Amino acid sequence: MTQLEPGMARIRIKDLRVRTYIGIKEEEILNKQDVLINLTILYPSQEAVQVNDIEHALNYRTITKAIIAHVEENRFALLERLTQELLDLVMAHPAVHYAEVEVDKPHALRFAESVSIALAARR
Repeated sequence: MTQLEPGMARIRIKDLRVRTYIGIKEEEILNKQDVLINLTILYPSQEAVQVNDIEHALNYRTITKAIIAHVEENRFALLERLTQELLDLVMAHPAVHYAEVEVDKPHALRFAESVSIALAARR
């Protein structure tokens, strides 16, 4: 994870549970499954701190709603593709300097709690 620098804010969204079609096996193509999404976003927060107004902050609720809609309305063969699309969605906000997205697919392997893919981008 990137080091937090003065004037920057770190937003973490933890264990966002969304249902989608994810996988390559027939049962995965036909049935929605849960995925867990974790995000880390860094953006300059000085103005938001000073003004204390959402118009000057990165609205994590707006980002979360967009992520939920994207995941629920699409189908994905690979976790890599889903993770990259979510990272692109977050990075579309010009204020974002760094983002990391991790997507977990619970019970994807027989003896594992989950399998996850993490991707990051920096501006």
